[in-house]
Amino acid sequence: MSDTLAPEPTSASSPDPDPVSEAAGRKAGKRDVILDPAEPGTSPILVKGPLSRRYLTWYTILTIAISAVWGAVLGIMLPNHVQLLEFGQWFTGANAGVDLQKLTLLQQAVDAGTTTATGAQAHQLDLLTGFNAARAQSLAIITSIGVVLTMLVQPVVGVLADRTRSRWGRRAPWILFGSLIGSLLLVLMRFAPTLAVLAIVYMVAQAAINAAVGPLATTVADRMPVNRRGTASALGGFGNFFGGLLGGLAAGSLFAVLGLDIYFIVAAFVAFAGVMFVLFARDRSSKNLLVPKMNWKSFFIGFTIALRSRNFRWVWVARILLSFGYTVSTALSLYMLQSYIRPALSQVQATQLAPLLTLVGVPITIIALFIAGKLSDKLGKRRIFVIVASVLMALSMLIPIVSPTILGLFLQAIVGGIAFGIYLPVDQALFIDVLPDEKAAGRDLGVAGLGSNLGQALGPILAGAVVATTGGYVGVWIAACVLVILAAVAIFPLKGIK
Repeated sequence: MSDTLAPEPTSASSPDPDPVSEAAGRKAGKRDVILDPAEPGTSPILVKGPLSRRYLTWYTILTIAISAVWGAVLGIMLPNHVQLLEFGQWFTGANAGVDLQKLTLLQQAVDAGTTTATGAQAHQLDLLTGFNAARAQSLAIITSIGVVLTMLVQPVVGVLADRTRSRWGRRAPWILFGSLIGSLLLVLMRFAPTLAVLAIVYMVAQAAINAAVGPLATTVADRMPVNRRGTASALGGFGNFFGGLLGGLAAGSLFAVLGLDIYFIVAAFVAFAGVMFVLFARDRSSKNLLVPKMNWKSFFIGFTIALRSRNFRWVWVARILLSFGYTVSTALSLYMLQSYIRPALSQVQATQLAPLLTLVGVPITIIALFIAGKLSDKLGKRRIFVIVASVLMALSMLIPIVSPTILGLFLQAIVGGIAFGIYLPVDQALFIDVLPDEKAAGRDLGVAGLGSNLGQALGPILAGAVVATTGGYVGVWIAACVLVILAAVAIFPLKGIK
């Protein structure tokens, strides 16, 4: 890869191999319809035929693989890994073999006044209080720093990928090396001996894999005709949804058998999918790409333009608050199943149940998503849908406070799923409505996405701080409820928007 001002000279007698053209001429023949790119070094448009289908197939598979990593690692592996490391620090010597589930049930019985702890038990309960606070804070910090680094990496990678010149095209090097390096780091996570090492390796692994995500998504705009981008995006959305569920459910069901060795499986999946995408959905060479001089100052200043618009700024604040509140409520789900609900679950039971909390709300979320999107278009209104969704989500946060049980968490997931289904399509449409410059929609919608990332980064930090300060999880739900209500309030100042 290089970043120079002019394309490399080419020779008519020894041109660079063109994978797409060669494949089309040798195998696909007249079945492929391909439009040559308007600019040298960019991708051809795959209108239809075997090459187009092959691209869509591997695009979907790689999207599933990457989403499976986050479903497995963020939802299951990382919380369990942090818990195991923290347990080894807090419960040592004679207490090393303590059963966390039994100790938590004892704590609940003491809190209910149905039993009295002995001296030894009281000491163990003190250790349990410190352990609960420590694991929540550690998981929050590790999760948040990974999101923050991704926020910094993705915009820069996007610019560099636009300017990359290689035999394999502009995006392929980033997709390939991001997948492979990320996979290698996931393997190294398995052997992290301390929380500090785990945090560093996970942070870099997340950044590496996300360095592949942006260029992968951009291949849709590069290679698909306008009338098929919706189909390709739908396949990507399916991949994100299905991959997250697949990773969470697989890791949850296999953790009792494989433990932390599940890292190997998810790493192999994303490495395999990354390599296969580059090999079987090959792009044309970008060695003759014309690369203009880069002005980094203008690039970074450009991200502030949209925030100078009053309407855009309020919608952005609302998204941060809702993402913030939603992430506060979900960041410590595994630990809530072990320490908050009554009766408390064991680590294995909680690990198996955690993915189901996500799964139970999915069907109703999809239904709400389509209904809200169409109804919003039909009525020509956005604000009321975002406000209703925010209020409904806030109300869902009260359910686990009233009913700290498995049933309460499932009811919250269902009601919250309805709210999220209403919010997602209308919020995105609202952002498009308040764009200050439609010609810069890509840049400004990227800023909108940073709002989600910022909320997701702040959520775990607040959740961990609440548990560390209060020693329990009720405050987590209260904080989440307040933040989401504030998200609804932030929509009211909009002007000229229905």
